[in-house]
Amino acid sequence: MSKVRPTIGTDGRPLPVLPPERDARVWAKLVRVMFYTPGFLAMLLLKAGEPESFGITVELLMLSSAAAIVGGLFIGTQQSGEGADPSSKIGVWSGSLVLELLAVVPLLCAIPALFHQLAHSRLLHAITPATLDTSLGASELLPMVAILPFMLYQLGGFGTLDYIVSKPVNWVINLGILVLIVSGYVANREGAYGVEKKLSGFLVLAMAITVFYGVLKLKRMQATFDAQCPVKPPK
Repeated sequence: MSKVRPTIGTDGRPLPVLPPERDARVWAKLVRVMFYTPGFLAMLLLKAGEPESFGITVELLMLSSAAAIVGGLFIGTQQSGEGADPSSKIGVWSGSLVLELLAVVPLLCAIPALFHQLAHSRLLHAITPATLDTSLGASELLPMVAILPFMLYQLGGFGTLDYIVSKPVNWVINLGILVLIVSGYVANREGAYGVEKKLSGFLVLAMAITVFYGVLKLKRMQATFDAQCPVKPPK
């Protein structure tokens, strides 16, 4: 059973609302999944050898894989016992923020275009005189459905970002993620790869800035909480 945190500091002001304690072992397992899965998909695309349409998708997948390692570094610093400082106390929260925004978001951005590219690759599907060019139709949009539970995760109060920014800002950030992912996919379908790269680049830049701000905000909130937290009475 989790302990109830104090809400009022020694100065009489409300204490920062920090995210709940999270199991570092679960996030460490997610690091392994997020490292191997996008990395394998990127290698599959490189093997296919169609750089014009696969280029930005490979880059997004490699970013997702590399960001998982960085998230693991943050998670590995978690320490809440004796000798812990504000940085080590926010290790899991910071790592989860990196995974959510720099690993999961690029993966969600890459997957819809990845499915479309693999389904229509002329190198992966040999063309013969008897081959029928069958359109998958609306079923090509199925991989994009994964964005919806991610939005629920973020806007339903499960995500780390919900504790860092206000709810209106959280909505703006996540709606921006949705719009950029959908716009990038449409650009890929239309062969506008330059536009797709610009949209994906802007998305990644926005996520990097948000992560940078979020980690510093978490550290500042933890330092304020520790400085103003009432002293526990002796047992």
